[in-house]
Amino acid sequence: MAESVRDRVIAIIAEQAVLEPSDVGMDTSLEDIGIDSLGLVECIFAIEEAFDISVPFNANEPEKSDFDISSVAAIIRAVEGLIAEQSAS
Repeated sequence: MAESVRDRVIAIIAEQAVLEPSDVGMDTSLEDIGIDSLGLVECIFAIEEAFDISVPFNANEPEKSDFDISSVAAIIRAVEGLIAEQSAS
């Protein structure tokens, strides 16, 4: 069975935070699990590669980006949105 977007994003975040995927909650912020700005960049690169999408360059500036990084659930929604946009084009 293919991994869902949710499972893949959680796996990427967990790997960056050196945690088990089961330790990453949907309402968890990256800061809560110890991911700093460099870790965020690495997560974004891994997500882009895993899903063949382009995350906006200003994703780490919530007021300037549609890519919400406030929680794991928000990141998953943003990734799903980018995948849908790419599929539509």
